[in-house]
Amino acid sequence: MSDVRPVVVVVGAGFGGLAAIKALAEEAVDVVLIDQRNHHLFQPLLYQVATAWLSPADIAAPVRSVFSRQKNLRVVLGRVTGVDASEHAVVVDLGTRQARIGYDYLVLATGARHDYFGHDHWERFAPGLKTIEDAIAIRERLLMAFERAEMATETSERDANLTVVVVGGGATGVEMAGSIVELAKAALVRDFRRIDPRQARILLVEAGPRLLPAFPEKLSAAAKTSLERLGVTVLLNSRVMDCEDGAVVVAGERIPTATVIWAAGVKASPAAAWLNAAADRAGRVLVSPDFSVPAHPNVFVVGDTAALTDAAGHVVPGVAPAARQAGRHAAAVISARVRGEPEPPPFLYRNLGNLATIGRRAAVADFGWIRLRGPIAWWLWGIVHIFFLIDFRSRLTVSINWLWSFLTYKRGARLITGDHHQAAHEV
Repeated sequence: MSDVRPVVVVVGAGFGGLAAIKALAEEAVDVVLIDQRNHHLFQPLLYQVATAWLSPADIAAPVRSVFSRQKNLRVVLGRVTGVDASEHAVVVDLGTRQARIGYDYLVLATGARHDYFGHDHWERFAPGLKTIEDAIAIRERLLMAFERAEMATETSERDANLTVVVVGGGATGVEMAGSIVELAKAALVRDFRRIDPRQARILLVEAGPRLLPAFPEKLSAAAKTSLERLGVTVLLNSRVMDCEDGAVVVAGERIPTATVIWAAGVKASPAAAWLNAAADRAGRVLVSPDFSVPAHPNVFVVGDTAALTDAAGHVVPGVAPAARQAGRHAAAVISARVRGEPEPPPFLYRNLGNLATIGRRAAVADFGWIRLRGPIAWWLWGIVHIFFLIDFRSRLTVSINWLWSFLTYKRGARLITGDHHQAAHEV
């Protein structure tokens, strides 16, 4: 019998990648994790970094620390630029040199980025939210807009800086809009002398007929009502036609604004191109029921990079619980093959429910058998998100920060850390 253990390479330290790695902790395999960042990020709370609720370290943890006790794991900090499936190797840019890392099994959990639907030049004016760098950049744009409004000499300049446009009425857009309006009308209200932050105008733009399309219509309507009560202007059936320096064109109307935030769509990583595999319109790899790639049965694609309809006929959504379940299933298939045992049955997605917060004491929750809204859903949203944070330190610090903000209406992460003169010039 050979003493050489199979090598499982996992690309991506997101929810799917981490779930696969943890599931392989006791297997007789050597696991290699490759990621261009050294941390795992809890993306569902990333908007709270962008709106100064939390600091980046509150929702991120170094992957080496997370897996310090897992002896069969090696971490490689690098950017994957391709996959040589015929040679069973991953091509990695290590910064100073290129490397090839061989594998017996490969799990691609490379996530997604925002999609501008053919208008990639809009990203300069309307940044999306997928990474800590994105969140910090948006936070600085928001805070700098209030600073520039304070110093404005013209009414038009002040009004443009006090106008924020959020594009996309999904969970990210809804949560972002609600958090921004609370930042302006509660946290900042006493901090300026020449402007009243409560006069800030926050617009939420959605091309479809309702917000939160993944939720039942009654909860979507409740979310819209809650946002409007907070002071958000909701524009439905309104498509963005252009983004430019200092303005956005929505349904033919030019809206002067210094801050546009993009939450309208996502596109998958280039995994399909690496593998020369079939993909859907969003670039997600069309995978088999066990998340393997049809032409490469030892390559698995999970999370936002995979497109799959499960054994019950349900489309697997691009959410954190689905990515975790996919990562664990791919690991179970690999474990069965390594042990020479029968593989698990085709993947069946377990819908644990959908949650979205709208503002202080307002949220919606859909568990299929029960639907909640208002304060009860808000408390449940907070408990669930704290529970799923990566470690105890994160759970503790987020809980304390939330409690402080709830009691005082203050936000402690309101830092402008970049070159604010350059940031103002760029915006």
